[in-house]
Amino acid sequence: MSDPGTIKIAKAVHGLQAQKLDPDFEIQLAEYLRTQYEGQSLIELYARFVTSDGDFDGLMRRAIWRATARKFGHNVRIGNGVGFKHLETFEIGNQVFIGSQSYLQGRFDGTFIIGNHVWIGPQSYFDARNLIIEDYVGWGPGAKVLGSTHTGLPIDLPIIQTDLEIKPVKVETGADIGMNAVILPGVTIGKNSIVGAGAVVTKDVPPFAIVAGVPAKFLRWREGYEPT
Repeated sequence: MSDPGTIKIAKAVHGLQAQKLDPDFEIQLAEYLRTQYEGQSLIELYARFVTSDGDFDGLMRRAIWRATARKFGHNVRIGNGVGFKHLETFEIGNQVFIGSQSYLQGRFDGTFIIGNHVWIGPQSYFDARNLIIEDYVGWGPGAKVLGSTHTGLPIDLPIIQTDLEIKPVKVETGADIGMNAVILPGVTIGKNSIVGAGAVVTKDVPPFAIVAGVPAKFLRWREGYEPT
């Protein structure tokens, strides 16, 4: 019987995958959908394939995203139950995984960019009105990002009736966002940094830093990094 306290090291999977191109027929299917359906009709068609985790439904989800998004890469995997708003503003890179039950909310005049080799855990939420996620980012299950808040002014109005202030959020290359972490508007997460599980990030995180807590605070630099 194995010791439950034993630490096991296993090779990474998603981040080490070689580049894989989608077959021509899948790209041609997306082009056909783009020419035959208008935007709202494609969204309605997507609803027919959103709940199942079968290969065919996954293929159709990819085809509809490719037909609608501003840019869509190769070997993208979209889990069942993934929802979106303003897919036409999305730019998706290669080798991206989007976990089941995630929701990605764009804005009609916004931009949402996901780089290459990004892994997004299930039940994540993105207020993607002005959001950039660079290459090789790991996004833990249930983690969330907020890109906008109500101004709360004038004070005599209900807050929900006041203007929205939209601030850009960037997660730089190689960063890792812990499970159920929350990133607030205007924040930049530096490259190769780590945000601890459940952290609430209210200000920029330096590259190679480890932060955790509510609100998130600097704990230490990653092992092997020496700031200049």
